[in-house]
Amino acid sequence: MADSSPASFLTQADALLRKNLVFQKRNMWSNIRLVTIPFFLCLLLLVVQMLFDSQFNDVHGQCGCKENTCDLRYSNSEQAAFCAIPNPPQWTPLLQIPAPQYQAATPHPSHSSPATFLFTGNNQSLGKILMGNMYSNSSEFDGSLANYVLGSSSYPAYTNYMDSAFISDLPIYNIQHECSPNSSFSILAHQSPLASPKEVNCVQGFNVWRNSSSDVNSEIFKGYRKGNPDEKINEFAGAFDFQNTNGNNLNVCVWYNSTYKNDTVVRPMALIRVPRLVNLASNAYLEFLRGSETKILFEYVKEMPKPETKLSLDIASLIGPLFFTWVILLLFPVILSTLVYEKQQRLRIMMKMHGLGDVPYWIVSYAYFLLISILYMFCFAIFGLAIGLNFFRLNDYSIQLVFFLIYINLQISIAFLASAMFSDVKTATVIAYIYVFGTGLLGIFLFQFFLEDPLFPRGWIIAMELYPGFSLYRGLYELSQSAFTGDYRGVDGMRWRDFDNGMKEVTCIMLIEWLLLLFSAYYIDQITYSRKHPFFFFLQNCSMKTQHHFSNNQISKVVVEMEKPDVCQEREKVEQHLLESSGNCAVLCNNLKKVYSGKDGNPEKLAVRGLSLALHKGECFGMLGPNGAGKTSFINMMTGIIKPSSGTALVQGLDILTDMDRIYTTIGSPMGDIEWKGTSTFLWKAQECQRDCLKTSCRRVATQCQPFPWRDRRYTSREIQRGDEETAQRCHFSYRKPQSCLHG
Repeated sequence: MADSSPASFLTQADALLRKNLVFQKRNMWSNIRLVTIPFFLCLLLLVVQMLFDSQFNDVHGQCGCKENTCDLRYSNSEQAAFCAIPNPPQWTPLLQIPAPQYQAATPHPSHSSPATFLFTGNNQSLGKILMGNMYSNSSEFDGSLANYVLGSSSYPAYTNYMDSAFISDLPIYNIQHECSPNSSFSILAHQSPLASPKEVNCVQGFNVWRNSSSDVNSEIFKGYRKGNPDEKINEFAGAFDFQNTNGNNLNVCVWYNSTYKNDTVVRPMALIRVPRLVNLASNAYLEFLRGSETKILFEYVKEMPKPETKLSLDIASLIGPLFFTWVILLLFPVILSTLVYEKQQRLRIMMKMHGLGDVPYWIVSYAYFLLISILYMFCFAIFGLAIGLNFFRLNDYSIQLVFFLIYINLQISIAFLASAMFSDVKTATVIAYIYVFGTGLLGIFLFQFFLEDPLFPRGWIIAMELYPGFSLYRGLYELSQSAFTGDYRGVDGMRWRDFDNGMKEVTCIMLIEWLLLLFSAYYIDQITYSRKHPFFFFLQNCSMKTQHHFSNNQISKVVVEMEKPDVCQEREKVEQHLLESSGNCAVLCNNLKKVYSGKDGNPEKLAVRGLSLALHKGECFGMLGPNGAGKTSFINMMTGIIKPSSGTALVQGLDILTDMDRIYTTIGSPMGDIEWKGTSTFLWKAQECQRDCLKTSCRRVATQCQPFPWRDRRYTSREIQRGDEETAQRCHFSYRKPQSCLHG
């Protein structure tokens, strides 16, 4: 007689692994299509990058050219930054002046000016003196622009190789106390190889006192478009808080409009015109101390010499987070559908009947999915490196390894947890793909918008990252931005010293979620699929103490009028066995009932109506009845596929409600309606059957079962696995010789 004790862990692991490999082999083309998707998306990113380089960079991303000669004189403000500049020009420092349509409205409209400044401090009279010392009094050009307070409403550039104020059509403002009729003048902005005349118009500087810095903050904020109900821009040229400044100490705070930085994260920030504001405050204080002849001249600003360059804009890194999110999440529907398929087709129950324990199943399945995920991500990363994507090339390989490894573990845990919520493969697959593509779209159009908004609360960002899809997107976003910045500046991407940004945050979140979700998935699986007590961790021995008898309150006598005599006799027989607590019954059912809940407005359906049954060891018992009589429901309850609505049953003295795992080691239940697809491989390997044993068992069945397709001819073990499924099951159970055999 074959040993019915559970097989060793290695035997179960080997059998389950072989079953998984057979399943994947039969889905080979689906796997090939899955692997080609990341290759296709990477190639798509490469094509987009090549199109951008050829169509945009050749026009806007290089120095202007004419007749095969590229020089600064042929370039506009965008192209000038890419020209070779061995001797960078010197540009007069300017103030940022609001555009005429945005200039601040003051309480005195007649005194409105493009150059309106707010000021405050502890000493109002000293503040007025310092503000008065800032402006020049000369109305005639003396040959040096450094002696004048100049400003422009043009947008600042990203470098100082070319100042947009001197090449634009907008005028340059000369801020003075008062403008005389002839206070405007012209200059020739001659910076080799460019020379252009510019008109310098005089504007009167207007200073407005406020009682405190909070008043200044309030008024500046009201000038912001969203700071007032009319959404009108009311912009000041600047503001000063002289605080406790006196004859021995200069302590000043400068306000400026940071909007001109054009900080979109995607491209470098513009060079805002703040240094001249600081220089004005220091010069005004020097004039207060030493007189009008003492000044610190701020003559010019200039860049370092540079060779000719071309724009290197890594488009793949900018749009990569969306595509990479889709690529990584595509593994989720595969894992989820595999787990739900095993539940829908009852493969796991069948394997449990043949010796598979919960722990080996979880360990082997998890390791198998982890191995598949690692191979998938490895191919993805290698292909990205091969075609030169900066996302993989510039960022530290170990950071990518840690991030991807943590997330694929989290994704597997989510799949195990989600599999408990589905019973149909098609539904699970549809929901999984909605999750995949919805996460990518929400990430780029919603989460990234909040992420790049400096005013959005950081706490809400962390809360959104608790959603695993957004955690993945945030990590890919940080890696993409590091690769983009590194490529633009010609340096490396993300390194471990840069890990204190959002990467550290999402990595910690994913690591914690992985452990919590993995434990939750295992716990839910045990109390739902394996039907263990919610506190089974602490009640391991409870079933051992009560497994051989029912308590007295479980014995319920049911009296039904017009009940057939044989039914009453069987019920009395069961009650007698329960009172005697005898152990000579292989199967003992007490008032077993199954009611299916109504759906779509239909009433409940009573499938099994209080069945009481006692079967002795060695007894052969058959159940006959029309369709819908409850035969299949009874077998499903006895084999743990469905749970009874009320009542209970014992199999070899073990309760089907609490000891189903141990019952599986004692029973056999060939079920022809189960799709095998690799499960037969598990059956033979799980019991370590030898070929001779299989042949002997099948011949024994062949002499007892008619018809039998293999009778009177030779066959191999391979034919056994590929042949008649139900007969193969009978062969296996004949070899195992279970203590109880249930066949529906």
